[in-house]
Amino acid sequence: MEMKEETEGGNQKKQTIIDEISDRLINGELPTKIQAAMEIRSLIRNRNSPGKIRAKFAGVGVIQPLVLMLCSQHHDAREASLLALLNLASRNERNKEQIVTCGAISPLVNLLKFQNTSKIRELATAAILTLSSAPPNKPAIAASGAIPLLVQILSSGTIQGRVDAVTTLHNLSTSKQEPTILLDSTAAPPLINLLKECKKYSKFADKTTALIEIISECPEGRLAITNSEDGILTLVETIEDGSVISKEHAVGALLRLCQSSRSKYRELILNEGAMPGVLRLTVDGSKEGRMKAMTLLDLLRDSPPEKRTSPSVLEKMVQDVDGSGKTTETAKIAKGFLTSCIKLGSRNTKDELMR
Repeated sequence: MEMKEETEGGNQKKQTIIDEISDRLINGELPTKIQAAMEIRSLIRNRNSPGKIRAKFAGVGVIQPLVLMLCSQHHDAREASLLALLNLASRNERNKEQIVTCGAISPLVNLLKFQNTSKIRELATAAILTLSSAPPNKPAIAASGAIPLLVQILSSGTIQGRVDAVTTLHNLSTSKQEPTILLDSTAAPPLINLLKECKKYSKFADKTTALIEIISECPEGRLAITNSEDGILTLVETIEDGSVISKEHAVGALLRLCQSSRSKYRELILNEGAMPGVLRLTVDGSKEGRMKAMTLLDLLRDSPPEKRTSPSVLEKMVQDVDGSGKTTETAKIAKGFLTSCIKLGSRNTKDELMR
């Protein structure tokens, strides 16, 4: 009984603090509002049960005044409201949706334009990232004009800003509602650079290659990928060293290049040594990934007689799959590839490999 009374007393004390902070945020002057926003963030971060605190603050109406503070001309007000909203949105889907319903997207997009205030822009990017993880919010963010600004951040943002921009764009690309994400070809060079620098088997590489594959869907995007320094090479290296997901996206991008103009891209892809990695994916990939890899392999190998790769070169390519020139392990991979091709009725590929 005594413990129950202590718990109830503690809960009442927390609620009193929450009510008092929210009242200052809603009714106070700007300096008071800034202080209240800072206290909201602090209280959430320092509690053992932050989820309950987030819900309680949302329940007493702090989200709307925090969103209004995003439009303030006062730097400290913008920063304090951003930090408070970030903490309210974290791991709380209802709060994420309520923040968007209260009109946060437009001011957040405006804050993405603050190139001379990198911290504000970085916080705004983080906020949009957090909100974009809630499926109902994705269409509003995609239609807000945020995408071109996020693409700019890929080149000119802080390291954290670039990571958050990639993740946000990836979140938006997975939306099943209209409008679907359209990436400008200008995103290709910075994405290629980010892929060069990251670990190819990381989740970040998975998201980056997914975006590159989207860019490869349009002619301008394919040209931008090709013209990017080491663009094709970086994709080939990802096929060699990446996770299954990043490998499949990289193969998908190269496949679109080759399908759009086989005569233009085939030799470029072959010259970067793509064959071993593509061959391995025909066995190790998902069903969709194997299909992509086998289709690309057909395009790379099935050439007119005067341009067909010689048998000795093909044999070398196959032997290079395991990186050591041994034929035993490679034979297993090639056998698996041929079996898959036979099942799918790809006679040309089988014949080409058997030559």
